[in-house]
Amino acid sequence: MKIEEIFAKRLKSARIMAGWSMDMLCEKIGNLISKQSVSKYENGKMMPDSSVLIAISNALNLDPDYFFRPFLFELDEFEVSFRKKNKVKVFETNAIKEKIRDKVERYLEIENILGLENKFQPTAYSNAIISNAQDIKMQAIRLREEWKLGKDAINNVQAMLETHFIKVIDVDAPEGFDGLSGMVNNKYPIIVLNSNIEQSERRRMTALHELGHLLFNTCFDPALSSRQKEGLCTIFANEMLIPSCVFSGIIGENRRDISLNELTDLQILYGISIDAMMMKAKELNIITEARCRTYYIKKNQDERFKRLVTASRFQEKKPKRFVSLVFRAIASDIITTSKAASLLNISIEDVRNRLNLI
Repeated sequence: MKIEEIFAKRLKSARIMAGWSMDMLCEKIGNLISKQSVSKYENGKMMPDSSVLIAISNALNLDPDYFFRPFLFELDEFEVSFRKKNKVKVFETNAIKEKIRDKVERYLEIENILGLENKFQPTAYSNAIISNAQDIKMQAIRLREEWKLGKDAINNVQAMLETHFIKVIDVDAPEGFDGLSGMVNNKYPIIVLNSNIEQSERRRMTALHELGHLLFNTCFDPALSSRQKEGLCTIFANEMLIPSCVFSGIIGENRRDISLNELTDLQILYGISIDAMMMKAKELNIITEARCRTYYIKKNQDERFKRLVTASRFQEKKPKRFVSLVFRAIASDIITTSKAASLLNISIEDVRNRLNLI
C-alpha cells in the first residue's frame, strides 16, 4: 500500500474515532486547511506539509507516526450489530466502530509478532437449537463444564474470556452503549465493553450477555423476536454468573420474602447484582411475579432503598492482556520501545517509565 493510501485511511479513521466531521477537523486546527483539502487527504489525492501534519496530530492527540503505520492486517467489516442502541447517534456508532477497528488491529499485530495462535472454534457451539429459557440455561451448564468452572464463582469474567481466546476490548463510548460482540474476519471473536461503565457487576453481566450472542446467535429459533433473544442472553449471563442449583440451594424454595443480607452475601461472592438475583428468584419460582414487581416499585419510590440495592459490592480488575503482551515483546527484545509506543498509543518516555525490567 502506498504511503498516500496509508495516510488517507489513518486520517479518516482517526477523525471518525474523534467523532468529528471534516469541518470540525478544520476548526480544531484553526482553519489552516479547507474541507476540500481534508477530502483530498482522505482520498489519497494529496499529502499535508509538515506544519499541517503536526497540527492535525496535536488536534487528534496522536503521534505523527500513527498516520504512517502500515496496515499489516486487512480487517473486513465486523459482523456486529448495535442492538437496541437507539440512544447512540450515527456519528457515535461510527466512532465506536473505528475505535474497535484500531484496537483489534493492534491486538492482532502483537499476537502475530509473538507467534500466538487463535484457537477459538465457533463451530463447537453451532449445533445447539435454542427456543426457550431452559435451552439457553442448558448451554450455560454445558459451557461451565467445558471451561471447567464447575459451580464456583467466576473470579474475573474478562480474564476467563481471554483465556478462551476471546478478545475483550474496552472503548470510550457514550451512555446508552453497554457492549457488543462479533467476529472479525470470520475468525477472531471480540467482545466490546464501554470503558465508562465502572460497576463490576454490570460489566460482568454485559460481557457474559455478549458471550451469549457471540456463541449462540446462529442457534436461536427463527420464530424468536429480537427482544426474546435479548432476554435469553440475559438468562444465559445470569446462569453463568451463578448456576440455578447453587442459587436455589442457598436461598431455598417458595420464599415470601428474601432479606437483603442474603443477597448481598451472594453479590460479594458471585459478582452479580441484586436486580439480577431478584429476576432469577422470580424465574425459578422462588418468589412470585407479584413479589418481584413489588421490589421494583419500592426501588423506584424509595431513594434510600434504591441506593442499597444498586450499590456495587464486587471489585473485578480489568485484565491487561494486550498491554502485557506488548511489554513481553519488549522484554524479549522482539520489538523496540518505539514500536511498543506505537502499539500502545503512548509516548516512548511512558513506555520506558512503565517497563521496569527485573
